[in-house]
Amino acid sequence: MLALRPNCECCDRDLPPESGEAMICTFECTFCAQCVRTVLHGVCPNCGGGFMHRPVRPAAMLAEYPASTKRIVKAEGCGPAQAARGNP
Repeated sequence: MLALRPNCECCDRDLPPESGEAMICTFECTFCAQCVRTVLHGVCPNCGGGFMHRPVRPAAMLAEYPASTKRIVKAEGCGPAQAARGNP
């Protein structure tokens, strides 16, 4: 089950469970659509994979299966995914 992380790892923007702006990779790294487009250029800086819109969990299911409250922010900043792709 998806963790539904609460924020963008790049800019720390809030991404509540119902947000249509949340993007995830196959490892559930979570970023806002703006950072994916303008900073990351569609490539996850953590794993080198692509992104897709994060599904929205129905409100009725959030009570039983709540979203994560753990915020993750890249301490080293957020830039194009050169390291994940193996580029210097």
